[in-house]
Amino acid sequence: MTGTPPTGSAGGAARPGLVHGLGKDLVPPDWPPLTSGEVRAVLASYSGGSTADITWHSPRPWSAAGVARWPGSAVFIKRHHVRVRSAGQLAAEHAFIGHLRDRGIPVPAVLRTRDGATTVGRGDFCYEVHELAGGRDVYRDAMSWTPFTSLEHARAAGAALARLHRAAASFRRSARPPGVLLSGCDIVLAPDPLHRLSRLLSERPGLAGYLTARSWRADLARHVLPAIRQAGPLLAGLPRQWGHGDWHPSNLTWTSAGARADVAGVFDFGLANRTLAVHDLATALERSTVSWLDLAESGQAAADLAAVDALLDGYQAVRPLSPGEAAALAGVFPVVHVEYALAEIEYFHHVVNAPGHADLAYHGYLLGHARWFGGPDGRRVLDHLRRRASWT
Repeated sequence: MTGTPPTGSAGGAARPGLVHGLGKDLVPPDWPPLTSGEVRAVLASYSGGSTADITWHSPRPWSAAGVARWPGSAVFIKRHHVRVRSAGQLAAEHAFIGHLRDRGIPVPAVLRTRDGATTVGRGDFCYEVHELAGGRDVYRDAMSWTPFTSLEHARAAGAALARLHRAAASFRRSARPPGVLLSGCDIVLAPDPLHRLSRLLSERPGLAGYLTARSWRADLARHVLPAIRQAGPLLAGLPRQWGHGDWHPSNLTWTSAGARADVAGVFDFGLANRTLAVHDLATALERSTVSWLDLAESGQAAADLAAVDALLDGYQAVRPLSPGEAAALAGVFPVVHVEYALAEIEYFHHVVNAPGHADLAYHGYLLGHARWFGGPDGRRVLDHLRRRASWT
């Protein structure tokens, strides 16, 4: 959701018609781009009128989105297939956004139709319309999960996440039910994670259709369950609360394009859910401090410990971690991705029929990320987090 266009960019600009892929390359989109005619038809439901033109197409995958020029303003509009997001699923996200805005977090408003709805349905698609985020969209063209361009940005992002968590603590809505491209922590918190996943498969035939053709129980027992069993007891006593779910540089806007800029706006709450503050913080570290995009190419990924410290220092200056949270951070980091990886597998297998991408999500993401934490680079960052926890 773009704000003021940047004077420079943190990554190469997307070419028309292509979007970000699972690696470093641009790829054809899963969904056709928005058209001006389509946008006009959607905006006809809003009081601002139906005259609109698309001025920018987002290079993000999973949906089709862009900026439209509207009489007197510009808006961000996003289209979801109903197998990915329904109006009901978006309602929880929009309620969380409203809660944060009421408490001073700089989140763009969700616009309402003349009938008071926050979504518009047309055929197999659901649309949402937002104000533009304020500030400069410095990372507009950056691939997701690439690092902050300065330690000052990482520190500012940590502080902004802490402010969001303080505001979110009073949001009492229950968690969003498991679904395509949604994160959560139920499996990690479950006393019997394999049983919890088995129940999940009975509710999600699209995911079951992929996993039942594989030795998923043995794979998880070898690569994932040992870390879950370490994390579970550390997380069990911590309070549940909502978080952003996808905290990375390109979901933030900035007060300037400079290295010392502060966070000006927060957007893209598509993965927001009721988890734990430390789960959301671990997600922020996962998204921006480990070079995961190198893992598929070289088999190696490096953790930037200076960026880890900057983000955590910024966070703890605003919301100090409790001793229990500090101890749990190293435990949950290796498995914070588990439920989103499963949701991504389901998307590729069941929604867009991309078997190669489903395999990559299974082997490279679900299993590969957990396996990385057992290697020297992964152990190094976990040891670093444990040392930090001992100082709390």
